[in-house]
Amino acid sequence: MDQLAASTTCASPQDSAPLMRRATYASLAVALVLIVVKGIAWLSSDSVSLMATLIDSALDALASLVNLLAVRHALSPADREHRFGHGKAEALAGLGQALFVAGSAGFLLFEAARRIVEPVPLQSYGLGIAVMLFSMAATLLLLAFQRKVIRATDSTAIKADALHYRTDLLVNGSVILALLLSVRGWAGFDALFAVAIALYILHSAWEIVSQAFDHLMDRELPDAERAQIIAIARAHEKVLGLHDLRSRRSGTDIFIQLHLELHDDLRLVEAHRISDEVEAALLQVYPAAEVIIHIDPISVVPEEPVPEFLAPPQN
Repeated sequence: MDQLAASTTCASPQDSAPLMRRATYASLAVALVLIVVKGIAWLSSDSVSLMATLIDSALDALASLVNLLAVRHALSPADREHRFGHGKAEALAGLGQALFVAGSAGFLLFEAARRIVEPVPLQSYGLGIAVMLFSMAATLLLLAFQRKVIRATDSTAIKADALHYRTDLLVNGSVILALLLSVRGWAGFDALFAVAIALYILHSAWEIVSQAFDHLMDRELPDAERAQIIAIARAHEKVLGLHDLRSRRSGTDIFIQLHLELHDDLRLVEAHRISDEVEAALLQVYPAAEVIIHIDPISVVPEEPVPEFLAPPQN
């Protein structure tokens, strides 16, 4: 059991909340700083790829603000109207971020197409390169902190935010190359790199949508985590088996439901004790989980209804 518990890095709900809040504050602060420095560089160079990163940072700031509000709501405790908590606010924030990102990519494609048809020579590039290097350094620091938070909380909203900034690293590196190529050759290089940036941003938006959709539709936990849950439950010496395992994630919360198979002749109080011990073992590995266990005598298991999608195929 200790080996199983050691395989997870999820923090307790009490530790997750302040980490997630600090991550949202850091993200918004970095985005605001980058808006200022990129805006200055764009005004001095008139580079469309620099404008691309400026727009991306502006939308990052808006998305980070939405993230901040969504995380605060998601971390609020369950109430009378929301007995399962507010965790899905994170997935909704992810969808909102995807819309912001897709909109920025569409605008960049339009502006880049115009610049390809009518290339505009860059006015300067030294300041633009310096700003991109600064942006990359700030982004790397933020990503290092976000990775720490994601390992501890597995937050969908922070994952979506980190995806933005991982994209920014590639974007900023591409802009540096575009600026150097444009001032030494054809000015259209600037617009071509903007097109590549926009397409990558669209790809990132699709990844965010996919993750958020999985959470909103209560997708099962990954097979490896389900196998771990089964191993923890079956590790108890009195458990004969289990079935009908169901799991889902809502924000930082995990919901686990399963049927334990026990000896027929156990007293109710003994069966309840075993159930509590299995639940405690699961909570050691998944401290943010809500665990519901149903107890079945082993003799009635063959009579339990099997969901149609789990039933063996008929010949």
